Amino acid sequence: MVKAEAIKLKRAYSAKADTDGIRLLVDRIWPRGLSKERAALDAWLKDVAPSTELRHWFNHEPGRWEEFCRRYKAELQQKEEELKLVTDFIKKGSVTLLYAARDDEHNNAVVLRDFLIKRIFD
Repeated sequence: MVKAEAIKLKRAYSAKADTDGIRLLVDRIWPRGLSKERAALDAWLKDVAPSTELRHWFNHEPGRWEEFCRRYKAELQQKEEELKLVTDFIKKGSVTLLYAARDDEHNNAVVLRDFLIKRIFD
């Protein structure tokens, strides 16, 4: 049985670790300056990332965080097929959701992890 702790977060620029499990990039655009080799991804799931419009609106402004979370969760509700890909990976074991943002607390991977935990484990 997979546990919620099996869904981890990590900045895409951080080195791969043995504890990462399956590494999934969950950003819509490729992280600037990051080579595919260094990223060491198992999959790039850009369709599970926020829409371009939402990403531009948020612009990583912490004052917009709560509204960003609400809007992104609403988008995720419409992405059943894309979410199934993620949950299939999670059922196989540990997963690390990779993101490029500098802010570790206010990024789409945080929202996605919380959304998945609620969906899978509640």
